[in-house]
Amino acid sequence: MSFGEKLSPILEKYKKFNIRHRSTRFAKRVGMTTLALTTLTFSSAAASTGSEEELQTIYHVYMGDEYVGAVTSQDEVKAVLGAKLENAKKEYKDYQVDFDHEVTYIPENVFTAVKTNNQQVIESLNQSVSIEANAFALVVNNKPVAYVKDEKAAEEALKTFKLNYVSEEELNEWEARKKDSSTTSLPALKENETRLLDISFKESVDVKKAQVKPEELMSPQEAADFLEKGALEEKKYKVQEGDALSTIAEDHSLTTGKLLELNEGVKEDGALKIGSELNVTVYEPLVHVLVRKEANKIEKIAYEKEVVEDSSMNKGDTKVKQEGQDGEKSVTFETTEVNGSQIKKNVKEEKKLKDPVKYIVIKGTKATPSRGSGSFAWPTNGGYISSKQGPRWGKMHKGIDIARPSDRTIKSVDNGRVVSAGWDDGGYGNKVVIDHGNGYKTIYAHLDSISVSAGQTVERGQKLGIMGETGEATGVHLHIEVYKNGSMINPLDVL
Repeated sequence: MSFGEKLSPILEKYKKFNIRHRSTRFAKRVGMTTLALTTLTFSSAAASTGSEEELQTIYHVYMGDEYVGAVTSQDEVKAVLGAKLENAKKEYKDYQVDFDHEVTYIPENVFTAVKTNNQQVIESLNQSVSIEANAFALVVNNKPVAYVKDEKAAEEALKTFKLNYVSEEELNEWEARKKDSSTTSLPALKENETRLLDISFKESVDVKKAQVKPEELMSPQEAADFLEKGALEEKKYKVQEGDALSTIAEDHSLTTGKLLELNEGVKEDGALKIGSELNVTVYEPLVHVLVRKEANKIEKIAYEKEVVEDSSMNKGDTKVKQEGQDGEKSVTFETTEVNGSQIKKNVKEEKKLKDPVKYIVIKGTKATPSRGSGSFAWPTNGGYISSKQGPRWGKMHKGIDIARPSDRTIKSVDNGRVVSAGWDDGGYGNKVVIDHGNGYKTIYAHLDSISVSAGQTVERGQKLGIMGETGEATGVHLHIEVYKNGSMINPLDVL
C-alpha cells in the first residue's frame, strides 16, 4: 500500500479546525481590506532533536492535500489560525466567514530526530490560507456575476432589479395572483386601467451557494445596479492636448453621438478643455426583464374635415357650417417590453364610445375680377430681396425691395381694382395702388413706367408697369407694401 493510500483515511479522521460566525445584522458592503498576517514567535522555533531512546510526538500539517511541514505543537498552530479567524470575524461581522482550505494535523510518534520548524509552518499557512465568506451567487446563463451574503439578499436584489421596470404595487399584485390557485380568469379592465400579466428574465437567472472573498460581496442594491448596467463605476478619460471628440470616441469603441449622449453639456463644435474628464462608459445590461402588460385606454377618434364649394360666395371667402368634434373609443391592448422599451403591441378589443362630428367649411368659388382670392403671386420674374421690412436709415422701411429680376416687368399679386396710378411726391416716384376687394391693398413704387390707370380692373399676374428707380431710389428695384384691413403687414407673410 502506498503512502497516499495510508494517508487518506487518516485525513478523513482529522478534520479541519473550523470557526463560523453568524450575524442577523443587515449586510454592509465591505471595503477592500487585506487581512494582516498573525505572527507568532515560538520559544523553540529550531528543529527538535532527541535520542533514539526518547519517544516524541510531532504533527504533519496539511492544507487541503498539500503538505506544509511538521510541527511539535498543533495547539500553537491552531492558536495562530484561530486569532486570524477571530480578526476576520471582527472585520466582516455581518458575514459568515471561514478559511478557504481545510487544515489537517496528522500526529506521528517518532524515536529518531525529525526536522520540524513551527515558525516556518505558521508563516506558510498565514500566507496561503485566506478567509472566505459564505455567500449566494446570482448566476446568469450559468455564469456567476454577483455575490450577496444570503438567499434573502439575493431575492431582494432580483426584486429591486425588477422594480426598475414595474411598480411595487404591480409586482405585489401579480405575485399574490400567482399564489392564489383559485384565480382562473381575470376581470375586465376598467377605463384607463393597466394590469401586469407577467414579468420574467430573458436570460437564465439562478441563485446558488458560493464562497468568495468578503470584499467581493455586494449589497442587494449594488447587485441590482450591476445587473442593470454591467458596471458599478463609470470609466473616465482625461482630455489631453490634441484630442478630438471623434478620436476619443473611436479609441473607446463609441460613436461621437454616443459620447455626446454620455456627457451632457459637451458640444460637438465646442472646444475640449485639457485635463477635463469625459465619461466613456457604455452600460450593457447583464439581464433583460420581459414585462407583459394589459391596458385599457380611452383614445380620441379624430374628426374628418369636409369642404363644400359654394358658387354664390366669392372666391377666397369661407364659412364654417359645422364645428368638428373628436369622438372616443375604448381600446384594450397587450404590450411586451424589454427593459422598459416596448417591442410589441396587440389590440385585443376596441369599442366606439362616441362618434366624431365632422368639420364642415363652405368655400366660395365665385370669381370676381375686381376681388382677390387672398392667394398672392410674386410681383416680379425672379429677383432677390435687397432690403426687408423694418428700421432702416433712421426711419421705418414699410415694405420690401426686390432687385435684379430676369426682366423688369411688374405684375399684380392678385385680382383687384387700381385705386391710383401715377407720380407720388412722397419719394415713391411712379406708384400704383391696388385694392383687392377682400381687405388687402398693395402698393408698387419706383416704376420706370406705368401700364394701368385708376379705376381699371386687373387680374392676378397682369402687368402693371416696368421696374425703375424713380423717386428716392438708390438703384433699379421694386418697392412693394401690403396692408390688411388698413394695417401694414410684412409682405413676406403673404407673398
